[in-house]
Amino acid sequence: MGLLHLILLSTFLSASMTSESFHAMEDEALVVKCPQDCQNRTVRWYHTQSNQLIPAEEGGRIHSSGRFLWFLPTSKEDSGNYTCVTCYYNYKKQYTVSVMVYPHKQGICFPSQIRYPNDTGTLTSGRIVCPTIDNYENATIVKWYKDCKALQGPREKYLMGEKYLFIKHPQKTDEGYYTCHFTYTHNANVYNVSATRPFIIKVCPSPIPPRIQYPTDNAVIKVECGSPVDISCRALLGIGKQNIAVVTWEVNEIKAEDLDTSRFREDRQFFMGRDWEYYGESILNIEEVKEEDFLSNFTCVALNEIEHVKLTVTLQLKVPCKGDNHSTYTTIGILVLLVIIALLLILYQFFQTDIVLLCRGIFKPYKTQDDGKIYDAYVIYPKNRTNEANFVEYFVHQILPDVLENKHGYKLCIFGRDMLPGEDEANAFEMRIQKSRRLIIILTPQLIQYEEFGCEHQIALYSALIQNNIKVILLEMETIGNYEGLQESLRHIIKQQGTIKWKEKHQECSHASNSKFWKLVRYHMPLRHKPSQLNHAV
Repeated sequence: MGLLHLILLSTFLSASMTSESFHAMEDEALVVKCPQDCQNRTVRWYHTQSNQLIPAEEGGRIHSSGRFLWFLPTSKEDSGNYTCVTCYYNYKKQYTVSVMVYPHKQGICFPSQIRYPNDTGTLTSGRIVCPTIDNYENATIVKWYKDCKALQGPREKYLMGEKYLFIKHPQKTDEGYYTCHFTYTHNANVYNVSATRPFIIKVCPSPIPPRIQYPTDNAVIKVECGSPVDISCRALLGIGKQNIAVVTWEVNEIKAEDLDTSRFREDRQFFMGRDWEYYGESILNIEEVKEEDFLSNFTCVALNEIEHVKLTVTLQLKVPCKGDNHSTYTTIGILVLLVIIALLLILYQFFQTDIVLLCRGIFKPYKTQDDGKIYDAYVIYPKNRTNEANFVEYFVHQILPDVLENKHGYKLCIFGRDMLPGEDEANAFEMRIQKSRRLIIILTPQLIQYEEFGCEHQIALYSALIQNNIKVILLEMETIGNYEGLQESLRHIIKQQGTIKWKEKHQECSHASNSKFWKLVRYHMPLRHKPSQLNHAV
């Protein structure tokens, strides 16, 4: 029984085999390594087909020494399988390696089979390492080739090291197959070796502020009434393909996708320019120009992950539309009407807040349709990291609910008050923001250093700026200055709509809902929604 066990163990130890392939050009040196680390072991090389031992003495064209097998130089007849056998006491293991030698052919400097894997290049790193050179001692690079042609160019463009080629500021035109030709000295004999690998530039996306190339801001496009017209807008959005890239049209602040599809159609495309510049283009097609289009503002919006920019163009009539009445009385009537409208607009501008709140109080224009929302506003504020009481916490949890909820019937969602114990914060933020009609953000100098504000903040601003499905109300509780310390997205919203500032005098009558501060807050709040019959029944 013990003898049988030894026989089975010996058989197992000698049965393991692996395989590896080597490729080379004819008449060049080739050094093959046994895949196994054979240190302190006996290694023998054989021709696999004939099982003929390859001599270990140097001097022959093909000879072995320990882990290495030399072909000095290679010949077409060397193609085939070779076996290296390692022995260590009773442990025996053999490996099969495949050698393929390719002859030189006119017009082909390297067969595709012997190209080495890509040595990744970038816009900031253009280093190409010579393949296999570490396998040859006393090797010296003689020359580099690109696509089978000797490398040429300004001296400052290329830097050649002992084992690599460095391309300064690589461009798209530098891509191709690079061959390093080096010499290998063995026993005073010099042999040639060549190795080829592709060089491909991989560009990391680099966002820059978007730049609209055309049209120019406030440009006037002349068209004919009743005829079709295409308005094109192109913008540079960054270097390399961008994660967030939008170029679109708005007509009187209405997105093109929400316009009448029988008259408006928008076509968008994105493409890569030279030097990996990433562009977006939007073409607004108007099937039939109408008189109302000459009073409209056509706004191009370009957006990436840094910011968004806008410009506006207008249409101008080439030929009067049919049916236009150019009589003197009509012209005078239009001018008088415009003057009246201008005066009304000026009055409305000064008393807009009071007029709107007065109309709401008289007509009580409740919305009854079900918009899927639960809260009138979601409140975001910098959380207090200590147990010390502060005015912001008191304002959010006492004053704000008392005025908006108790006195005016709004429903707010406030962190800490309306969150369930153990609820996942990220999911809770996103769900409640989506269920809110407004987003109230409390601004204080503490917000600039408030790192934990990120998750709730990002979800909210994504909904406001990208999805554009919620309006923002900014309450500046303390003077912040020039806002430079705030995030870019917040600065953009402040630039667009400003903030509602809390003054010290408001603290004396902080609950007075008829003060200027609370009038502005109520003006920006949505119309109150009547609960649906189902909710009322529940």
